[in-house]
Amino acid sequence: MATLNIIVGSVYGNAENVAEEVQTFLEDKGIDSEIFKDPDVSDFTDPKALLVITSTTGQGDLPPNLEFPIDELRTQFPLLEQKPFAVAALGDSSYGESFCGGGKICQELLTELQGFPVVDMLEVDAMETLEPEQDVLEWFKGIQQKLLG
Repeated sequence: MATLNIIVGSVYGNAENVAEEVQTFLEDKGIDSEIFKDPDVSDFTDPKALLVITSTTGQGDLPPNLEFPIDELRTQFPLLEQKPFAVAALGDSSYGESFCGGGKICQELLTELQGFPVVDMLEVDAMETLEPEQDVLEWFKGIQQKLLG
């Protein structure tokens, strides 16, 4: 079992690329992590800590690969017992109120399941950055100790 599960919600691959950058950083530090592109409930409940990196689609919706597992989490409602987690949301502020909606859904649900958010959700705006990998990696470096202890 990995120390950190990296849950990815991606439509066009941007969030997946970001997750791979974070995983490479962790591997270089000797920290075990695993990326889940098609997660199930146990991928949220089993690890020591969670990192969710997700884009947003439609009108503030989750990417299709996260719809089923998020619905299952809502249905099964497994308590996370203060499991540390963090969410990085990729979005486009030109979409107004739906900006980073996928990340907001994840942040709210993991909090409802009694997970422990180690920081506020990171919002990465495609209107302001061309390299979300760099933004998320710098943010992650700053929260790594809080997330992994």
